[in-house]
Amino acid sequence: MGMRDEILEQPNVATGLLETSLPVIEAIAKAIQSREIEFVLIAGRGTSDHAGVYAQYVFGTRNDLPVALAAPSLLSIYGARPRLRRALVIGISQSGRSPDVVGVIEEGRRQDALTLAVTNDRSSPLAVAAEWVIDVAAGPERAVAATKTYTAELLVLALLSTVLRDGAVAARETLARVPRAMRDALDVEADTWRAAARLREMRACIVLGRGYEYATALEWALKLKELTYLFADAYSAADFQHGPIAVAEPGLPVLAIAPSGRARADVLTLLARLHDELGATLLVIADRFDGLPAGADVVGLSTDGRSSDRRDDAIAGLPDWLMPIVSIIPAQLFTYHLALARGDDPETPRSISKITLTR
Repeated sequence: MGMRDEILEQPNVATGLLETSLPVIEAIAKAIQSREIEFVLIAGRGTSDHAGVYAQYVFGTRNDLPVALAAPSLLSIYGARPRLRRALVIGISQSGRSPDVVGVIEEGRRQDALTLAVTNDRSSPLAVAAEWVIDVAAGPERAVAATKTYTAELLVLALLSTVLRDGAVAARETLARVPRAMRDALDVEADTWRAAARLREMRACIVLGRGYEYATALEWALKLKELTYLFADAYSAADFQHGPIAVAEPGLPVLAIAPSGRARADVLTLLARLHDELGATLLVIADRFDGLPAGADVVGLSTDGRSSDRRDDAIAGLPDWLMPIVSIIPAQLFTYHLALARGDDPETPRSISKITLTR
């Protein structure tokens, strides 16, 4: 099984999680509610760190919980011991083996904080260290670049947020359409292939998202670096305007995620300026084509996105806080096909391995 197979497998992984994970997530939610949790601290590296960025927005907007991303080096290099007693400490890692992430969980446990491991290996050191474990149950992920474990991590974080807020029954109902929306997103593969062919000569790019989709921008840029060796720099669309926009010039490729939701209008305003005033070349992932600059290259989140009649489109009406579970899929497909178009092998990217053990 290769990377493309694992991308295509994601709706089935999501379906399995919805069917099997709610009992343990409900138990974890009760444990959280029984404690005086004041904040969440999340430790992760690479792709799993981007899942933590998603959790910052989801737990912050839906559960009123401030979320900080851990700096594992505080413990592993500097020997610091931040106060964690009133924290929910979450470690996210597909392998569960990175010592610095495990160290954050171990420190949380030492301070009697509530600790949770989100991992694809429930026998891993991370799972052993944590009080609670959510197995993302994605099955073996053999490709070096993570795909299905990322969306599985997002899904369990969304489930936990919803169970905490509304209960298990509501969580099942709220997220029931996600696997179908993921399948719809897979249907745009031909569009991602064509977009990749058009941009195969680019040497650097900017990747933009905002709000919930900031995590998508970070993850898309990482995949581009891993598989195509591009200098791909990801920004919040708001942060990009505070200085980095100075790099924009005619022909600069700007990749953006702009689905429906509260952040869309601001992203579209920035894209219009980048295209119309500064001459950037745009590739946009969106569920709607209205409002986008006329010269933008657009990849829909489903084949129904071009139509005004979207009654059968699972994407239509999907809340913006769930959209990152779907919007990353066209980005994964684009990057896979871009690597092939450039003559690179996405199955054996240079200089990296599946498991990285940082301390």
